[in-house]
Amino acid sequence: MKIVVSKEAIKWFKDEVELKDSDKVKFYAQIYGNSPVQENYALGFTIDNEPVDMFVKTEIEGLTFYVEETDLWFFNGHDLYVEYNEKKDELEYNYVK
Repeated sequence: MKIVVSKEAIKWFKDEVELKDSDKVKFYAQIYGNSPVQENYALGFTIDNEPVDMFVKTEIEGLTFYVEETDLWFFNGHDLYVEYNEKKDELEYNYVK
């Protein structure tokens, strides 16, 4: 599995979430919601600078985006692509096998 974050999504994180260099963004499975890879679960994120078991990560522009081993099941073998939708002014998650 890999995590790919677009430049537009990075800008969104820096502007909207006010991330600074060395911050860490954890993607995790949350109950309630839907996604193309897991029914009744959605993907959430939080700023967590103290990972417990960082399993997959990517570092871009001083930021670290990661998934812990306990949440790998959610992705069901898919890579995560984080994009920014300008029309909706929000992040979009795309899952690619």
